[in-house]
Amino acid sequence: MNAIFKPSRRSFVGLSMAGGALALARPLWGASIFPVVETSNGSLRGMQAGGIAKFLGIRYGAPTSGANRFMPPQPVEKWAGVRDALQYSETAPQVPGDRRHAYADLIMFENQPSGPGEDNLALNLWSPDLAQQAKKPVIVVLHGGGFYGGSGNNSGMDGEQMARFSDSVVISVTHRLGALGFLHLADVGGERFASSGSVGMQDIVAALRWVRANVAQFGGDPERVLVYGQSGGGAKTSTLMAMPDAKGLFQRAGVMSGSALRMMPADMAVKNAARLMKALAVKDVAALQAMPWTTLLETQAKLEAEARQKGEAPTSFAPVVDGIALPRHPFDPDAPEVSSDVPMIISTALDERSYRMMDFDMNGERLLAFARERAGERAKEVVDMYRDEDPDETPFILAARMDSDIWFRKSAFQQAERKAKQGGAKVWTYLWKWPSPAFGGRYGAVHGIDVAPSLYSVRGGLNGPSAGSVAMAQRIASSWASFAADGEPANKYLPEWPSYTNAKRATMIMDTDAHVEFDPRSQFRDLWEEIGAARDTGE
Repeated sequence: MNAIFKPSRRSFVGLSMAGGALALARPLWGASIFPVVETSNGSLRGMQAGGIAKFLGIRYGAPTSGANRFMPPQPVEKWAGVRDALQYSETAPQVPGDRRHAYADLIMFENQPSGPGEDNLALNLWSPDLAQQAKKPVIVVLHGGGFYGGSGNNSGMDGEQMARFSDSVVISVTHRLGALGFLHLADVGGERFASSGSVGMQDIVAALRWVRANVAQFGGDPERVLVYGQSGGGAKTSTLMAMPDAKGLFQRAGVMSGSALRMMPADMAVKNAARLMKALAVKDVAALQAMPWTTLLETQAKLEAEARQKGEAPTSFAPVVDGIALPRHPFDPDAPEVSSDVPMIISTALDERSYRMMDFDMNGERLLAFARERAGERAKEVVDMYRDEDPDETPFILAARMDSDIWFRKSAFQQAERKAKQGGAKVWTYLWKWPSPAFGGRYGAVHGIDVAPSLYSVRGGLNGPSAGSVAMAQRIASSWASFAADGEPANKYLPEWPSYTNAKRATMIMDTDAHVEFDPRSQFRDLWEEIGAARDTGE
């Protein structure tokens, strides 16, 4: 059994995941199996095992059904006695995912232990020490799935291992999604519903207010709160950075493969709402609030399916720039001043886009055709550049890498550049290159590859309990742990990590041989900027 050591600010205690059976944490003799903590709303009973106390399904907002639907989150009524926090809340209603694709199974996106419903404004908390004087760093994780799916209850959001490894309080959050979270009803509902198009984000702000008011009771430090997320979780973090009501509720922020520069313009949101209401054959908000959520969600799903059949972009629901809760786009045209004092980590994975592609047996001819759709007459030049960088890579991965550069990294570059240009708090960037071993490595360093490791976990099919994945988990989890604790990601598992500047573009390469590169792969950034500029000018 591995020895358990007392962590310092730069060293982290946890389970050894290498070389056989897991080492068990020392039991806290004398500690209650079912600890009770007093919160601002009443007493909660959790469960303790392996030195970690967990409290599941803690409500930070009232149920969102009926008159509360499309409204800002309402307060939880106080209660007498002790309420159990031993099971997850309902998940936010969402269109079910499609598990016919292997990637969907690998990320366990549908692996949620509770069913959907409108009593879903809840968070889950794991703590290594419930003493009020403990003042542990706090890590709040926002789930992926865009603004339409996922849950803080998802098995991939389990924070126990990270709480143990990082000696931090870890929290996951569930909030409203899709039309129930982002239906803009200002035109039909008047001033009362002026911010209905951002209530899903207002939920997250309410959860952070709960953290501010209560996390000390669970051993956390409300002055050291990190909020981060991957994909949709990164987009939510990006959006929080521009929300005045979120100011002061978190002191560090992280965006993994989800740099969101712009959100839904109000005029587009009005059209989306009108389309949904027409399909539902209703004309007022009261009728929307009265109908079963299943009817609303099914209609949303039908509209999306019809659009796809026509080859159109499906109606989307996302935070609306309403001038109230979200007064501006998150990072366009510049970094928001309201969060200039919040340091950030911004990242992408090398082969993000492979999760959206199915042509695993792509050959050179099809790769060239793929490049021609994106680069026109420069297609051969583009293919040659990508082959020169990695001559042994498959055409499928080279194609995915092209789209990753065009979409994911373009936004990440701009977000980091604008944050650095602001001249406030620092920003750091990393590029994840370690490939997923799933299916013989066919997905490469795919979208989501760093989610489980960021929580010091090797659960799920993208990673698995190999020596390599354990080492990567140590590197990235320690980075988030250090960032939460000290406001900088430097840690003993990585070399020196300079902050990002627009002059040098220092980037940590997360791989077996972790190292820093200055302006890595700049030729591809320049290439796609040139192609994009030529397309915009019609040349």
